[in-house]
Amino acid sequence: MKIDTVCIIDDDPIFVYGTKVILNSNGKFCSTITVFENGQEALDDLEALLKSNQELPEVIFLDLNMPIMDGWDFLDEFCKIPDIESKTRVYILSSSIFSGDIEKSKEYSIVKDFISKPLTDIKFEHLLKEIENERIGRTA
Repeated sequence: MKIDTVCIIDDDPIFVYGTKVILNSNGKFCSTITVFENGQEALDDLEALLKSNQELPEVIFLDLNMPIMDGWDFLDEFCKIPDIESKTRVYILSSSIFSGDIEKSKEYSIVKDFISKPLTDIKFEHLLKEIENERIGRTA
């Protein structure tokens, strides 16, 4: 299964590198990976894509703790975009072990899952199966 585009919103270059390695391993995931260091950069770029009638990334990996605009503020603004849930899916990738963060993530219907860092092959395979099952459900 392949997904064309992925967006990583995270300010940790080591984590971003590791995530890219997982995404590109065995050529199994995506052809384009876009990276932003904070939510504001990502929001500006994603809104520009929409204004120019371009497609959003199919998957967004979102960290919670970042400078300028954190993950929660990004979600609050991003979810204001009409019909956004049909255009992309968000997975929170966070080092937070605070159960309140996991519960809060469930308040956002666009968030498909809360994944503890780091992204591993096993976690990634599970995520791919979820996406594939969702795609099958849409076409059935």
